[in-house]
Amino acid sequence: MARGITKYKKREIKPDLKYNDVRVAKFINYVMIGGKKNTAEKITYDALEKIKEETKKDPVQVLEQAIKNASPFLEVKPIRIGGATYQVPYEVLPNRQFTMGAKWIIDAAFKKQGKSMSEFLKEEIIDAYNNQGTAVKKKLELHRLAESNKAFAHYARF
Repeated sequence: MARGITKYKKREIKPDLKYNDVRVAKFINYVMIGGKKNTAEKITYDALEKIKEETKKDPVQVLEQAIKNASPFLEVKPIRIGGATYQVPYEVLPNRQFTMGAKWIIDAAFKKQGKSMSEFLKEEIIDAYNNQGTAVKKKLELHRLAESNKAFAHYARF
């Protein structure tokens, strides 16, 4: 290995305590603000319990399907070529798909006001599960942008 270059070792995330699922633990970490993990856990678990009551389905599967529905397959990255900047479409890696989908759902819930955060999170997860809501609209908008710029796909650097 060359001098000064080290390979980044990805940290292992332990599964959450209630559902024993790593993806739920990651989702809790995305909900967390200012290091307040207990608050994030309470919000997430409360939302998942409400989802279980409302849909009569396994809340972890509903959450995973909602994130999958809100996750983009394509994104655009600006590339500067010869003085012009082009929006070049790229495929999104699976880890980044999960991250983007989860964060879009959480952001959409945070932007609403009036009720409790767990209520908004529940609504946004159920909307994404049904292929509706703000997060899914954001995904479709990004796909539309990538589709309209597919003429620049040959500039992609892999």
